[in-house]
Amino acid sequence: MTDPSPVPARPLAVVVVGHVDHGKSTLVGRLINDTGMLPEGRLESIRAMCDRRGMPFEWAFLMDAFKAERDQGITIDTTQIWFKTAKRDYVLIDAPGHREFLRNMITGASAADAAVLLIDAQQGVRQQSRHHGYLLHLLGIRQVVVIINKMDAVAFAAERYASIRDTYRDYLGALGIAPAAFIPVVARDGDNLVERSTRMDWYDGPTVTEALDEFSAETPDAALPLRLPLQDVYKFDDRRILAGRVESGRLKVGDRLLFSPSNKTARVASIEAWHVPAPPTEATAGQSIGITLDEQIFVERGEIASHVDNPPIETTVFRARLFWMAPEKLAVGQEVEVRVATRAFKAVVQAIERIVDTETLEESLGESVPRDGIADVVLRARQLVALDEYKRLKRTGRCVILDKGGIAGGGLIRMDGYPDQRRLVTPRSGNLTGVEHRVSAAARAQRNGHRGGVLWFTGLSGSGKSTLAMEVEQRLFQMGYQVYVLDGDNIRGGLNANLGFSPDDRAENIRRVGEVAALFADAGTIAIAAFISPYRADRERARAAGRTTQFHEVFIKADLAVCETRDPKGLYKKARAGQIQEFTGISAPYEEPDHPELTVDTGRAAIAACAEQIVAYVVANFAMKA
Repeated sequence: MTDPSPVPARPLAVVVVGHVDHGKSTLVGRLINDTGMLPEGRLESIRAMCDRRGMPFEWAFLMDAFKAERDQGITIDTTQIWFKTAKRDYVLIDAPGHREFLRNMITGASAADAAVLLIDAQQGVRQQSRHHGYLLHLLGIRQVVVIINKMDAVAFAAERYASIRDTYRDYLGALGIAPAAFIPVVARDGDNLVERSTRMDWYDGPTVTEALDEFSAETPDAALPLRLPLQDVYKFDDRRILAGRVESGRLKVGDRLLFSPSNKTARVASIEAWHVPAPPTEATAGQSIGITLDEQIFVERGEIASHVDNPPIETTVFRARLFWMAPEKLAVGQEVEVRVATRAFKAVVQAIERIVDTETLEESLGESVPRDGIADVVLRARQLVALDEYKRLKRTGRCVILDKGGIAGGGLIRMDGYPDQRRLVTPRSGNLTGVEHRVSAAARAQRNGHRGGVLWFTGLSGSGKSTLAMEVEQRLFQMGYQVYVLDGDNIRGGLNANLGFSPDDRAENIRRVGEVAALFADAGTIAIAAFISPYRADRERARAAGRTTQFHEVFIKADLAVCETRDPKGLYKKARAGQIQEFTGISAPYEEPDHPELTVDTGRAAIAACAEQIVAYVVANFAMKA
């Protein structure tokens, strides 16, 4: 296979945001004119339109293309326009600032490499100025220039400029955004846009175009890992054509593709394109194509095609930093429809971890997110979904929440503390033939006097899992039960000694233990597995590993404060001091069981009483009836 051809440089996408009437469209219109990019006759047509309407000329009319915008004087949709400087090409995205049209602003900003934030010199830093700054932070945009417009309205006062600069710099700094420049301008007259203003000789920073030219371009989409979300599958004669838009990366005829989340693979037999003289042999980011495969596998809309060695994440649970726009609040336990790329799926709001006040940046806890609220939420899907983290791949790292066909919210996907479940569900062994045992489960139960099964103790560190497990094991053994404890630290000293404590290693640890516990249960023994096992999905896989054996989830309940007070191994103290990373309950999540078979509360009852409760449960559910 030959090396990929050089990836052409793409225009730098810059979104222009700000409060309504602060002059965004005027800025962009004048900038296009002053850089010589205005199409011939365009200026004259706008002047003529203004004369017919009896209106004064406005540069904003170059951008505000819709009649509704001209009538209302506000931008209600994102407008994109191309221009260039001597250094590079740009696409400017003029995003609306009016509160009712905030969702359009998010749509525009999500495609941007950098941002220009506009503030009116008279009005200063307003609530929406802070809101827009936080949205840029939310979208991961760190390259920012702040423009202070309408300096003529404050008599070009350097003191007013400095006051706004200092106030907004402090606010953005708290978000981790360090603007490259604060530029005083008069957009209507062109001051400090392309040419330096003679009316503000006290300002010695860059002009707007000079500041834009200092922005750095991100990695071209074509150089990123391949992501081809399937839009549809068409049947032509005897061919099945898989159609979609290449969101990132590139593919060639002959490439082996992996489709997620079905995990099926096939090679590209051909690339189909429309209105081209000959079928292409490769496709790159931004192209809408169709492909045929060398074998007829069943894949459907919503799957994401990638190269085998660089696939997306597969998971049933993920975090989203979410902006909520629907009139009704978003609540814990609510089922929503989520879309990632071309796939829509149902998910439940498992947790709302924090709600952010964009005015003060204060964080609070709550069970619901109000309209125009920003929050970190955990979403749990009914099935595996394919996605990416936003910090790695933007186009497949965003999610949208739908309500009645419209957009109710949007956010950036994160996996902090959660594993990629792909390797946990992908078999890597073949040519296997299971061997049937000649001793039945019923025969084992008859000899032992009880059925085999799994008691899965889950709970925070310090909740009492190991202490209870050993106490229950001893009591059951004395009663004649075949019983054995699989404890977290013991297993990690042997079978799982090669695993660490990352989310992926935690998940693999529980997968292995689940299989071992199932073998004990098949042998007629009661296996007591005492593991934090923080992820619900892992515990469900452990349940499924038993197949026909009894699996009983036992929630060893104790509040975090109680567990920290106990801290038998000193781990919480180390975690609080930053000496232990990814510690459950502190810096990593713990997902309480939804419907455990048994709950014992060691924060309210003594160990002896809890052990007695578990033993009684075992007798009632495992003992053979006389």
